[in-house]
Amino acid sequence: MYGLPIFTERKKQLPKKAIYAKFDLKPSQRESFDADIARIDIVAVVSSATVPALSEGAAIKEFYLLAVQMKRKEYDTKNIALLTKLIPQKMVLALLFEEQTQFAIYHTKLISSAWQPTNEAALPLSGLNLDAVWENIVTQIGQIDVEEGNTLAEQIANNDQRAKWLAQIAMLERKMANEKQPRRKREYFEQIKKLKSQI
Repeated sequence: MYGLPIFTERKKQLPKKAIYAKFDLKPSQRESFDADIARIDIVAVVSSATVPALSEGAAIKEFYLLAVQMKRKEYDTKNIALLTKLIPQKMVLALLFEEQTQFAIYHTKLISSAWQPTNEAALPLSGLNLDAVWENIVTQIGQIDVEEGNTLAEQIANNDQRAKWLAQIAMLERKMANEKQPRRKREYFEQIKKLKSQI
């Protein structure tokens, strides 16, 4: 499944009722969760026991692949983030809707891939230990280019900051285009210039 070795495969359903009972979700959380998620199954366990070529990492000893059957494609990301927090394990989620799959993973924040045809969705295991494999999966799912000298967490934070600056620049450019007063136009221009110098 998803290109993972056969020994990693598992078949175990996680009943939603058990999740609700264990984590004492509020009725509004249950309703929202239930509106998005139809079924959750553990479909693979990646560890040094299931993939003997991999050694344990300093931080990651194993991780799970969960298949999450979605009721809709435009889901609330809070429900997926909640799922990653409720289960105290490292996990990759394969969100399934009709014939499409989207991978999601939590690493300092929720990161997800684009939707792709399920029969083409793959999760390659590259790295010598589970720490390296995990980081490579995160960078693959999030399409993150880790610049030299940065850790993965630092790169994610930098990318988020850059996205905020770009959004601010776009907003200021719209304001500048609609502004009639030359003085205000100039102020917007200076703000844009300052933000661009930080990127």
